[in-house]
Amino acid sequence: MSKAEIIIIATPAIGNLVPAVEFATHLTTTEPLLSATILIIHMPQRPLVSDYTGSRATAAAGGNIRFLHLPPADPPNPDQYQSSVAFISILVEKHKPQVRHLLTNWDNSIRVAGFFVDMFCTSMIDVADELGIPCYLFFASPAAFLGFMLHLPTLNTQLSELTPEFDESETELAIPSFCNPVPPKVLPSFFLKRNGDDGYSWFLRHARRYRGAKGIVVNTFQELEPFALKSFSSPDIPPVHPVGPLLDHVGPAKWLSDLSQSEMIMTWLDQQPTSSVVLLCFGSMGSLSVAQLREIALGLERTGFRFLWSLRESARGKLGLPSDYSDVQDVLPDGFLERTAGMGLVCGWAPQVAILAHRATGGFVSHCGWNSILESLWHGVPVATWPVYAEQQMNAFELVRELGLAAEIRLEYRQGSDLVLAEEIERGVRGLMEGDGEVRERVKETSEKSRMALMADGSSNVCLEHLIEELMAEI
Repeated sequence: MSKAEIIIIATPAIGNLVPAVEFATHLTTTEPLLSATILIIHMPQRPLVSDYTGSRATAAAGGNIRFLHLPPADPPNPDQYQSSVAFISILVEKHKPQVRHLLTNWDNSIRVAGFFVDMFCTSMIDVADELGIPCYLFFASPAAFLGFMLHLPTLNTQLSELTPEFDESETELAIPSFCNPVPPKVLPSFFLKRNGDDGYSWFLRHARRYRGAKGIVVNTFQELEPFALKSFSSPDIPPVHPVGPLLDHVGPAKWLSDLSQSEMIMTWLDQQPTSSVVLLCFGSMGSLSVAQLREIALGLERTGFRFLWSLRESARGKLGLPSDYSDVQDVLPDGFLERTAGMGLVCGWAPQVAILAHRATGGFVSHCGWNSILESLWHGVPVATWPVYAEQQMNAFELVRELGLAAEIRLEYRQGSDLVLAEEIERGVRGLMEGDGEVRERVKETSEKSRMALMADGSSNVCLEHLIEELMAEI
């Protein structure tokens, strides 16, 4: 058989790029006749993305995956947009001429079998259609949220019938990918701000394009989200391929230049008893107010549990990423670090994957980003939900109410909302570390299923092989 190429373009954000690169790795490892080119859009506000792609490109040199930086487009002015999604969507759209030129002048000796675009890159479907290249959607969020996005155009037509007070009401929505009615308070921020934020119009625009894809690849597995995946049986929805969990099992530890903090954290964990430490980490884009940090500190101190707390300072500007505090004592209660010196460790950036894999980690207070959820399930570490932004509230709702795989601190919390008080944090951490044995047992079972899904004859591996057959048939 002839060799074939797949092209992948993803949003310039770690949460989008990492699973896309892992997907390319799975594809090219499973089928050596496939190679992959990952198109990179430069975004100077996020140097972390450049560090990641640079390191992965070096590691992949000479293999079946290459990273290709697109020539820069005239960037939009961030100040013209209310949301980062609007800015990023425009930025991606401005790169259509570069992608069109690249694919038009592609080496004819290697056929392009498929073009994979992520959830915010749907404008690239136009380029694929113009050139007759099969185009697929790569969806890095859960199948349940994919169902919400597919349902969004229908929901949008119903909004005119809803009162302005709907978002604060007890009225619940029937969304086909959720078996339980969904309360408005856990809907994504873009939906709740639909009348005063340009993010909603862009989400709606992307959602309408999803049905134009030849297929949809989702970073999930059949055993985790059976109800949501079954909801995609409608003939007007493209075939859905659950091929996950797609995980970077080493994480940034293999591409950060300064590993001193990571080594310090792992040395500290080595000294802790098995399953005794609760990890608090809110993702590469998550940060909390100083007032909230002090409530967390008080709550942790009251529990008496060992803890590892990744504490980040809010980003400057809507497109930036959180950074480490120069001195965490400035934002914590007086004497907190001294009083907890024998039981806890407060740090900046933390190697989350390595921490979750460590025997000492017994629980995870998480922002409920999908990559983090999959990592915690893979390693059998139960989660207490504390969503912050994006679709994380819906992820938390799915974990707690749909799947019974997490303890609850909050489901509806989001950046800038009311404080979660120390008493509630203490109760949530105790519930996570001492509480429901059924949740911990279900997480352990799901961990085993996640690994089996990727084995020979596992559900995700079978789906991946069917997708490869479809791609190779194109040549």
